[in-house]
Amino acid sequence: AASGLTEERARDTVRETLSEESDRDRAGGRKLPEGWLPAAMLKLLAQKGSKSMQIIALRREHVRRIGCLLLIVVALVLYRLRFHWLPLTPTRMYSRKLGLQADREYFQLEGNKFLILGGSMHYFRIPRAYWTDRMLKMKALGLNTLTTYVPWNLHEPQKGIFNFKDNLDLEAYLRLANDLDLWVILRPGPYICSEWDLGGLPSWLLRDKNMKLRTTYAGFTDAVDDFFDELIPKVISFQYKKGGPIVAVQVENEYGGYDKDQKYMNFVYEALLHRGISELFMTSDNKDGLSKGSVAGALATINFQKLDSGMTLMKNLEPGKPKMVMEYWSGWFDHWGGHHHIYQEGILNTIAALLNKGISINLYMFHGGTNFGFMNGAQDFGTYIADVTSYDYDAPLSEAGDYTEKYSGIRELYSKYLGQELPEQPTIMYKSKYTTLRVKEYIPLWDALSQLEKPIKSERPINMENLPINNDSGQAYGYTLYNTVISSGGLLNSMQNVRDRAQVFVDGVSIGFLDYKNMELPISVATGKRNLSLLVENRGRVNYGDKLDDQRKGLIGDILLNKEPLKGFTIYPLEMKTSFIESFSAIQLNPIPENPTFPGFFYGVLHVDSLPYDTFVKLKGWTKGVVFVNGMNLGRYWDIGPQQTLYLPAPWLQHGNNEVVIFEESKAGKTVEFLDKPDLGQAQHV
Repeated sequence: AASGLTEERARDTVRETLSEESDRDRAGGRKLPEGWLPAAMLKLLAQKGSKSMQIIALRREHVRRIGCLLLIVVALVLYRLRFHWLPLTPTRMYSRKLGLQADREYFQLEGNKFLILGGSMHYFRIPRAYWTDRMLKMKALGLNTLTTYVPWNLHEPQKGIFNFKDNLDLEAYLRLANDLDLWVILRPGPYICSEWDLGGLPSWLLRDKNMKLRTTYAGFTDAVDDFFDELIPKVISFQYKKGGPIVAVQVENEYGGYDKDQKYMNFVYEALLHRGISELFMTSDNKDGLSKGSVAGALATINFQKLDSGMTLMKNLEPGKPKMVMEYWSGWFDHWGGHHHIYQEGILNTIAALLNKGISINLYMFHGGTNFGFMNGAQDFGTYIADVTSYDYDAPLSEAGDYTEKYSGIRELYSKYLGQELPEQPTIMYKSKYTTLRVKEYIPLWDALSQLEKPIKSERPINMENLPINNDSGQAYGYTLYNTVISSGGLLNSMQNVRDRAQVFVDGVSIGFLDYKNMELPISVATGKRNLSLLVENRGRVNYGDKLDDQRKGLIGDILLNKEPLKGFTIYPLEMKTSFIESFSAIQLNPIPENPTFPGFFYGVLHVDSLPYDTFVKLKGWTKGVVFVNGMNLGRYWDIGPQQTLYLPAPWLQHGNNEVVIFEESKAGKTVEFLDKPDLGQAQHV
């Protein structure tokens, strides 16, 4: 009873206090219900004894509770600042006024703190049928942003003739990214590097003997303007402020490592700006040129692989701005004659360190894909080396779209950092081991020349790019056959004019090769006239460095026999387009003899008696050449490795018969294997 009276007195004290402290009488004269004040507080007040002490205790408890509430609010705000980008997705953003901002030490999207967790994935390296699968796997890794290059050389293969269809439908790619809730950083070049032929620049630019690529040379800027006039209107509506997924656009690419024209970067920036690009501009550079590759109006970002060098490079970024690694190199590319490069050690520690510092990251690559056809790039820093067909890159997602140990490690790391479960991983696509194909028919190159268009006659050699074909855009890729007549033997000298590798024939019989290292070849003495042929392969144009202007292919100058230039050439462009390859199914082919004539096109049929599945083509016993399936160019193979299999995606196969054509330069195997696992060669850690 005594306790009850004390608590009642405490309750009266509270009523009096509320009445005294509120001009509006917060108690309102109403009788406060029983149990409205927590029993613990009543007991506390009862213990205080006097009325004044009870009032002081009440006020202290009130302050304590407000303090606790404020702490909870602050914690929620901090949580929101760290994680609020999670619901910031294209399909959930209804109010779009500000876009991606970079005026603080962190990115903001519509005023909310935003961390970019990106991944590079190129539509032109992935069969269109697999775009959705790859994007869903990107989301399942925890990424919120897709970055992609735009390859000018595929979109404008001939001057003034554009292609944005099928696998090059950029608008469809952007629309899909939006529908799957991925933001996009667009990297439209015009130069993209990317271990892609000529860094994505079209080879017809090199028809101009004075061409100065990546400068304000009028011949180049006029061509860029024409391309941007076609490209930019297609992407304008996909910008963030117009309801699309594009939150940033990159100006050129790693220009600091080239730096041949101080006005050039501003030209590209203005070219994008004046055509309606209104989102955040960025630049991207590695250690070779961060200080020289930036441009006013664009946020500078960096590219690196190893943490120590990256953090040193980051110190050179503008203070007070968001930090971003535009290309965190998750692996590395391979070249013919080398090893399959892998990168494992330290990758998770590096990503974790960047996340802990609030630094945005784009994985280059998330998924590399394939350099289908003849599109691989090359390097030349004193020695020319060409990249392989596979662009697996040892990325988190393999060339064929399979999960890797690296994928699992990064996914676990991102899940912990984000503090939530990530989207479910899409199921793995089945790979098939088809019945071994025995090749039974072929046609020698010399007999297949009749399937080509009329050859070109020229007194002197003409390089590929300047051949008068393809609407005066020249030959971009493949091989070129140069035929002439000689009346003596002696010493053949390339004068370093072979780009990149020439197989030499006398009356159709191979006598050897000319390339960067082998510049001389003896020709036996004989009487009478003989046919001399040079089959020159463009192995891929350099995509990075200061030799871009020197990437003309074929025979780029005179070839000497006994110190006299050869003359009177008949030139056959061997572009190996789909129409040419498909023509073999309509002509008479020959049974393969014990000793076939090389080079030659070897023909076989792969029968698929179920739904098609991905597979990997293995050419055991073959030497060097190109593989086509149903007219689609899978890319080059070469027994020097490292790559031992070619990826054949299921969408390029069909139920029933599938035509397989192999162009082999010098030695053919008897069979073609189709495996359920890739073989990219002996691994070497980067």
